[in-house]
Amino acid sequence: MLYILSGQDDFPIARELESIKKSIGNSEMLATNTNVLDGGQITVDELRAVCESAPFLSDKRLVIIHGLLERFAVRANASRAKSTKKSDHHSAGYEALGDCLTKIPETTVLILVESEVKDTNPLLKMVSAKANMKSFPILSSSELRQWISKHVTEDGGTITPQAINLLVRLVGSNLWIMSSELNKLVSYAANRPIEEKDVKTLVSYTQQTSVFTLVDAIMEFNTHEAEAFLQQLLKQGATATYLLAMLYRQMRLIVRARDLKKQGLKEMEIRQRLGVTSEYVVRKTLEQAGRYSMPRIKQVYQQLLETDLAIKTSKYDGELALNILIAELCQQVPVTTN
Repeated sequence: MLYILSGQDDFPIARELESIKKSIGNSEMLATNTNVLDGGQITVDELRAVCESAPFLSDKRLVIIHGLLERFAVRANASRAKSTKKSDHHSAGYEALGDCLTKIPETTVLILVESEVKDTNPLLKMVSAKANMKSFPILSSSELRQWISKHVTEDGGTITPQAINLLVRLVGSNLWIMSSELNKLVSYAANRPIEEKDVKTLVSYTQQTSVFTLVDAIMEFNTHEAEAFLQQLLKQGATATYLLAMLYRQMRLIVRARDLKKQGLKEMEIRQRLGVTSEYVVRKTLEQAGRYSMPRIKQVYQQLLETDLAIKTSKYDGELALNILIAELCQQVPVTTN
């Protein structure tokens, strides 16, 4: 079975992954039969080897690959010369991988996780007919309001329209933060509806601001501050998985905001392109995009991906992996090239 999960909102993708895992079978046995791979680096031989390996004491093997389709994305702004030069390489690469993806055994459940996939993607064209495809775009304001109401109801609570409107203004479309805040609000309100005053009392930018500060400390090689802010966030109840997702999301926003700024877009247009409703988040992201060099941003972004893989493959537990990540990033040789 081949799944393709795509979208810039990684919260619903994470939930869909958990749903698929639960549908496969025993979670303990599945953990020993799960491989999480980097699609930007995997070769055809490696893909074939892992997909064709028989599961150990289980009916299924789970293989999750991040960014494989994006590796073969057609760049609209690429020059004709560059396109021609790379065409043979890309053709051979995606065709061989595509052939492998369409012939995976029934004992393997393969999930491709992508942030963006376009119909022009050559690898997608090869495998889409045999794939179960699900897209998770950034929610619009009206969709976000519906999502909040549904989430609260599923947690056994109720919420007023005024409280929902205030949450949308304060938190925006970040479902990781929104989910965390809603869980607190449901517990706080107990058996009564969540009201606007409850949102004003409990919801703040404390964690969001601390995440921005943590990113700044990491980018500036400030080990002491980075470790202090990490421990502060963990004591406040933030999980390691949540924090890694927030750091990854913020670095991705920085990369995209930097690119959009270079295209000459205004802040309002950038906010729309990023799918972020909070003006505060956009301003802070643009500030960070302007302060740090692209090599440094890429350096941090790549190591976040590697840490995510280390956690998902059970190489380290979440908190240890985050501590190692921050120690390594803050000790690396500074990169000053723009």
